[in-house]
Amino acid sequence: MGRVSVRVAGLAAAAAFTLAGSAVLAEMTGSQSNDPTAVLGDNLARLLGAERAGLQRVGQRRIKRLAAPSKAREAVRYDPKWLDALPQAHGAAPWKCLTEALYFEARGETVKGQFAVAEVILNRVASPLYPDNVCAVVNQGTGQRNRCQFSYTCDGRAEHVSDQRLYARLGKVARLMLDGSPRLLTGGATHYHNRSVDPNWARRFARTASIGQHVFYRQPGALAAN
Repeated sequence: MGRVSVRVAGLAAAAAFTLAGSAVLAEMTGSQSNDPTAVLGDNLARLLGAERAGLQRVGQRRIKRLAAPSKAREAVRYDPKWLDALPQAHGAAPWKCLTEALYFEARGETVKGQFAVAEVILNRVASPLYPDNVCAVVNQGTGQRNRCQFSYTCDGRAEHVSDQRLYARLGKVARLMLDGSPRLLTGGATHYHNRSVDPNWARRFARTASIGQHVFYRQPGALAAN
């Protein structure tokens, strides 16, 4: 069995036990059969059923994304000079959406702060609480009053990129993160806010990090980052 297959199998087992294991174990404990072989077969069938249910809830697209080997070959350095020396980045819609979000949400941050915002977006993609692709996460709630998840998508201003050099650098950040660079800065954060504001949800969520001008939080029920 290849490494990817092993990882998928492990993920399947984890998903099954997380989402349905408690109920199955309760049923196993309450079995009235006097035949140990029958009990074992019955319990195995229930566990396999729980595994299938767990996989269905996690979603095939998320499982494939988690099982895919990382393309990142070099440890990330939170250094603008190191980023500028990397080849120009390119990509399809997910890369474009992530680059744009970093530019309009975090262009005034340090490089580490920019990577941290990228983590939040990708943590949402990995969570069953949010859409399972970058563009849908970034644009969630756009056009609905007070429902935008990222403020630049509903501030009423056209998105105009005036600093092409910075945009190119942020495109490299987006490329690195989409290619599998570890998300280690924010502790699995799904939310952040600027230090100048105090949103109500911040009192309910676990605070995980403080980087630059942003404070980061993880929503209850969200999956931890890689």
